[in-house]
Amino acid sequence: MTWEYSLAGLLIGVLVGMTGMGGGSLMTPMLILLFGFDAKTAVGTDILHGAVFKSFGAWRHRQLGNVHVPLALWMLVGSAPLSLVGVQLASSFSDSTQSAMGQVVGGALIAGGIGFALKTFLRGHASDGELHLTTQQKLTAIAIGASCGFVVGLTSVGSGTFFGLAMLILYPLTAPRIVGTDMLHAALLLWVAGAGHLLHGNV
Repeated sequence: MTWEYSLAGLLIGVLVGMTGMGGGSLMTPMLILLFGFDAKTAVGTDILHGAVFKSFGAWRHRQLGNVHVPLALWMLVGSAPLSLVGVQLASSFSDSTQSAMGQVVGGALIAGGIGFALKTFLRGHASDGELHLTTQQKLTAIAIGASCGFVVGLTSVGSGTFFGLAMLILYPLTAPRIVGTDMLHAALLLWVAGAGHLLHGNV
């Protein structure tokens, strides 16, 4: 391990702790472009790394009361199994198709950047009251988890950006609760996807 890896982790950890976004969108391209990892290994390494450091962030946000646990768990119902489908697809790329894997990651990064910009300019409809999920809101959370979880397992991008953006638009939560809820869900999701990448030798 070199000091450059530690510095990269420090800077990205601070950003993700404050916003819930930026882990995969920054760490994966950094591993590819600056440290020379192939795309598949960069994705797997970033996901497992994210699982560890987002767990610390989720624990702290939970202490501060910033987590809507039921919403995080309903999203996980959809995201966990579909992330493993993404892991399986990422692992199917051979050494001769690494450029294609890089293009997939690049496309996800562009989509993540657009989502990051949208989240910056959009304003939610936060409520001071407690959010009690309806059946429709639970099913919506599962659908969000399934669609975005697949992308995370495949590319490591979006565990903060896509889910945070969806919650901002669809659920009346304050900004700190969106970040905290997103952090808990992302930590749980990344442990599932990270274990899958580890078993496939992508870390």
